[in-house]
Amino acid sequence: MRRWFHCAADWSTPEAEVDLRTGAKVRVVMRRPDGTEVEAHGEYALIARPRRLVMTWTFHDDPSNEQLIELSFSESEGSTTVVMVNSGISTEGRRDAQDEGWRGCLDGLERLLAA
Repeated sequence: MRRWFHCAADWSTPEAEVDLRTGAKVRVVMRRPDGTEVEAHGEYALIARPRRLVMTWTFHDDPSNEQLIELSFSESEGSTTVVMVNSGISTEGRRDAQDEGWRGCLDGLERLLAA
């Protein structure tokens, strides 16, 4: 996860703690090129392998804004489709920033898998 879970190719992820069990925690620290850090954490609310994952998600700079992330996975003809819903985002600006950040994370995962 440290190899791909960051908002852009020039960011890094110095810390990623994942305990993938219902009720357990996830915590990620991403670092911008200027050295500033963005920390987020959550708790796994539902793990229904291999189809669904639900977790809370909160950023360190806005602890009152607990969000919900729901991931659904489906397979067809050797390809997996992932649908992600990130709800409860406090502002339109944060929503736009997170949309860009999630796209960067998924692009990083794609680069890693292609290597």
